[in-house]
Amino acid sequence: MKLFGALLIILVTTAVGFELARRLNERPRQLRTLKVAIQALEAEILFGLTPLAEASHNLAKQTPKPISYLFEYFSYKLRHTELPAYAAWDESIAEMWSLTSLLESEKEILKQFGQTLGQHDRSQQEKQIKMTLAHLEREEGEARDRQHRYERMVKSLGFLTGLLIVILLM
Repeated sequence: MKLFGALLIILVTTAVGFELARRLNERPRQLRTLKVAIQALEAEILFGLTPLAEASHNLAKQTPKPISYLFEYFSYKLRHTELPAYAAWDESIAEMWSLTSLLESEKEILKQFGQTLGQHDRSQQEKQIKMTLAHLEREEGEARDRQHRYERMVKSLGFLTGLLIVILLM
């Protein structure tokens, strides 16, 4: 029975370590996806002159999950509520945020981007999109650096923590 308990503790802590490593791995991928989606949104609204709700709906179909949820919720809120674009954007971020591996700093960047949606003329909107993309690029670089630095360590620490707990309990 002790052996089974020890094995269970090691398996659980190892699984926690692997889950944390997966989140470290997901963050750069999700940031890349977000950057591509915002670039596509830029093309749709600035060059294709597509309305924001329709552009977001199109992006939701083209973008992988969980980032697609942001555009899906945003499109739905623009079409079915009387909310202004920035409020719909903020609510959409709040609804989908727990599904991502992104950090609060990225959330703040997206909220600032949302404050400008539909508020400015074409050139100002383009500048805001470029600034948002630059911020996301910086965050992606930091996320890749963190991933390379900590991914293996987190996996090992999960296992070693379980081993330590087992040794202390025996």
